[in-house]
Amino acid sequence: MNRTVKAILIWGVFCLTCLGFSDTAWAMHISEGILPLPWAGLWTALALPFVIWGGWILSRNSDTTYRMTVAMVGAVVFLVSCMPIPVPTAGTCSHPCGTGISAILIGPVMSIFVTSIALFLQAMFMAHGGLTTWGADITSMGIMGSFAGILAFRGLRAVRAPLFWAGFAAGFAADWATYITTSLELSSALHGSQAFGAAFMAILTAFVPTQLPLSILEGFMTGGALMLVAQKRPDILVYFGVLEAEPTLNS
Repeated sequence: MNRTVKAILIWGVFCLTCLGFSDTAWAMHISEGILPLPWAGLWTALALPFVIWGGWILSRNSDTTYRMTVAMVGAVVFLVSCMPIPVPTAGTCSHPCGTGISAILIGPVMSIFVTSIALFLQAMFMAHGGLTTWGADITSMGIMGSFAGILAFRGLRAVRAPLFWAGFAAGFAADWATYITTSLELSSALHGSQAFGAAFMAILTAFVPTQLPLSILEGFMTGGALMLVAQKRPDILVYFGVLEAEPTLNS
């Protein structure tokens, strides 16, 4: 766990350094004011029940190990999603999401909950995303990213795929589910006189040059992180049901 904490701190310093020395501010997530209020309200109404559900789960579980792991995973999601790669043609940025690993470790609903907190803090203090678009960003990165990640992971584990490759699929799927949904949100609200399908493909295509390598990188990162935890602290994976407990001699 000490190495994990050190890694989080190093990434935090790296991200803050990048932000401090950047000459150009690139919008991340869906920025404030991009979506018309009716669309922003729709996505917020969809996201809020999941956020409330996650808060209820956390309030009902007083186990120290559980709460500390949730907090640590939330910090990872916050830091990982603070690494912007500009996409000038889309007027926004690509970035890793971290929801693949969070959904595996703490479940998709709690992954949505910690993502909502990360997005709120980024909107309030870093001008990434916005308050009116908070629900849309939760829907794409939190809901769709988390469920795509956990479904990919569990699907591959069900056919006995190695832990690393199941984790890789989770990170890759979470990334693309996020950006496909973001493209859907933007094209639905902003296609104007252009056909919805054409607007959707144009926005999605703009993400491909940056998001394809990022999604592959996040796949390796997710698989590697799971293998590291499995080697150093397999009890954590057993605790959250990712791995089955090893049978004992008395069982």
